[in-house]
Amino acid sequence: MQSCEPSGDSADDPLSRGLRRRGQPRVVVIGAGLAGLAAARALLEQGFTDVTVLEASRHIGGRVQSVRLGHATFELGATWIHGSHGNPVYHLAEANGLLEETTDGERSVGRISHYSKNGVACYLTNRGRRIPKDVVEEFSDLYNEVYNLTQEFFRHGKPVNAESQNSVGVFTREKVRNRIRDDPDDTEATKRLKLAMIQQYLKVESCESSSHSIDEVSLSAFGEWTEIPGAHHIIPSGFMRVVELLAEGIPPHVIQLGKPVRCIHWDQASARPRGPEIEPCGEGDHNHDTGEGGQSRESPQQGRWDEDEQWPVVVECEDCEVIPADHVIVTVSLGVLKRQYTSFFRPCLPTEKVAAIHRLGIGTTDKIFLEFEEPFWGPECNSLQFVWEDEAESCTLTYPPELWYRKICGFDVLYPPERYGHVLSGWICGEEALVMERCDDEAVAEICTEMLRQFTGNPNIPKPRRILRSAWGSNPYFRGSYSYTQVGSSGADVEKLAKPLPYTESSKTAHGSSTKQQPGHLLPSKCPEQSLDPSWGSIKPMQVLFSGEATHRKYYSTTHGALLSGQREAARLLEMYRDLFQQGP
Repeated sequence: MQSCEPSGDSADDPLSRGLRRRGQPRVVVIGAGLAGLAAARALLEQGFTDVTVLEASRHIGGRVQSVRLGHATFELGATWIHGSHGNPVYHLAEANGLLEETTDGERSVGRISHYSKNGVACYLTNRGRRIPKDVVEEFSDLYNEVYNLTQEFFRHGKPVNAESQNSVGVFTREKVRNRIRDDPDDTEATKRLKLAMIQQYLKVESCESSSHSIDEVSLSAFGEWTEIPGAHHIIPSGFMRVVELLAEGIPPHVIQLGKPVRCIHWDQASARPRGPEIEPCGEGDHNHDTGEGGQSRESPQQGRWDEDEQWPVVVECEDCEVIPADHVIVTVSLGVLKRQYTSFFRPCLPTEKVAAIHRLGIGTTDKIFLEFEEPFWGPECNSLQFVWEDEAESCTLTYPPELWYRKICGFDVLYPPERYGHVLSGWICGEEALVMERCDDEAVAEICTEMLRQFTGNPNIPKPRRILRSAWGSNPYFRGSYSYTQVGSSGADVEKLAKPLPYTESSKTAHGSSTKQQPGHLLPSKCPEQSLDPSWGSIKPMQVLFSGEATHRKYYSTTHGALLSGQREAARLLEMYRDLFQQGP
């Protein structure tokens, strides 16, 4: 079996030798989302001058995507600032006046965000009936009581029984069902409605967690995700304003757009001065000869280094440019890592990091915006929630491709109408969202219109004048919306994903090894003898660092988690070079 053990036979420390010659470490950040921009800005502010950000797409922002239509801004990606007390995204937005036009109704409080806290949710069945308000309130109280129990397994160390299969969905479904069935006061008809509502609520939970199904979310790890206190806030001018504020502190030449990366060649201690063995681009590849506007590009063999210079990391781009670096901060999504980790890193990743990538989950949550000439919903209605009466006994949230629309949990009313017009925002997740992404706009609009007619009992609802929808699952630069702790994973896997390479312990290699080093543990002054590499004469410095929402143990899946993770990795490098930069408090 071929070993993935990084080799090294250099007679000198490439980091120290390179810095002696250049005076500044070179850092390449892969990805210009919130994590990448936060990392780059923090480095630049602390005195790093040789920083490059490579962004695969043609725009910054990552999974923040604000689309301007008419006078309104619609969020295809991140929508809410979740919590305010100590939330860096909130403080950045508030300090720059981005929340001045946020209405009181757009400051929602509660576990699940709404476009407006005003009004009521209308729960409708596929038979065109509205579920009575008292039934909805009774069910909601029961559901939330059981939901709170799901937090206790992690927070209080409660053991998970075999019946729950360590699944949030399985545990919640069975607990709620049993309590509904045992209620002596409800009629059988009311019980059937409440049983059907379970599936609708679990679809919402699936969209919230960005899982295919909440059944796939780990019960034992569920309570570790931490909610920041305070209201959820919408930014009327668009979440992209936060991205733009972060980018304002970064010189334009630092960020290269349309620059996808093919491979990161790390641990290059034994590489030849001209870099790793990289196959040259074929002569027919137009990207090899010229860049945008016909400008000539360097060949990979020319590179960006001197003849006798050696670098720890080399970034190979899709356009065949090869960029040497002292450090690389990887901020690509967990979905991209799952799809490309075998080809994205040379040498291959350590086994424990690969295992963490496999165990952690990421799914697709998509939005479907429908704009109408006039509202067909009442002014008191803030959402239309779809309850399928024939799902009262269902135990699955998976549907065949032709029934993908059953995964749409409902439509929220965008508020206020003076800003957005008459717009509904539908939610769908999982494999069914991927099926939706493959349909054209006309087909999706037609199906959504038929559903609205069916559930409202109003056959005269017109087709929307315009449709706008996201497609995060099929986007090759994301492959999903955001991460969650899948059954079989835990917060420890998040830390393993975040751990820089190469590992500093003796177990830094692949093939079943593990390490006790904790993420956030910076290069120690002393280390066990077996952790030293004689070819370096010292501990290998961090070469590849990992950032992004999926690498934050408490705040995964959030924009503040992404931003904080970028700042965390910048802090690691600053600590490494504290003597060089002589930073004060």
